[in-house]
Amino acid sequence: INTIDEYWYWLENSFVSNIRAQEWYNGDIPQYLNGFLNDKSNRLIGWATMRQLRIKSGLCSDRRVISICEDSYSLFNEETKLFQPGWTNETIEDEVYSSSIIKAFNYSTSDELDTYTYVGEFGRYRGGGYVYEFRGRLSDMKTNLSALHELDWIDEKTRAVFIQLTLYNPSVELLTSVTLLAEFLPTGGIYTTARFEPINFYSNLLFSFYF
Repeated sequence: INTIDEYWYWLENSFVSNIRAQEWYNGDIPQYLNGFLNDKSNRLIGWATMRQLRIKSGLCSDRRVISICEDSYSLFNEETKLFQPGWTNETIEDEVYSSSIIKAFNYSTSDELDTYTYVGEFGRYRGGGYVYEFRGRLSDMKTNLSALHELDWIDEKTRAVFIQLTLYNPSVELLTSVTLLAEFLPTGGIYTTARFEPINFYSNLLFSFYF
């Protein structure tokens, strides 16, 4: 993934379809797999979230060249304002958006989200941000992603997008915390990383009991 368009393509054509169990290879409908991923092995605990961190637009020192500068992310230039869909301050009366879309343009703090600071390859990112939750039917999530794409939810001021989810594999009794991070560089490139943190809940519980 090297561009914003490629990231959207991955979101809309790969990621979102795989967080719900789809038909089996022979076309049979999956039964008793509500909440499972498309691998039919891991169950989603709660729901996946997509959180964006953005920067403010700053005036360049030499405005004869360009009037707006796009800097790297820092704790001092993070955008935290509330916006209407499309990153505007004006209400569009003719358009009706779902609550999920409206919420995705409203900043939430780390305390509200119960999240923490995360260190990436190109920045140290706060736990707040603009959040979209992958909740509801697959068709609704696809519709919402298309709307966010059309509204330029990811644009030149985006500096990081986190996709976070927690999985449970009942076969091996293993919980896994998954973080997929895409860092959007001021030069236009995108750097992606993934972190998987397994937790064997039952062995930890047994250890605590005997200890």
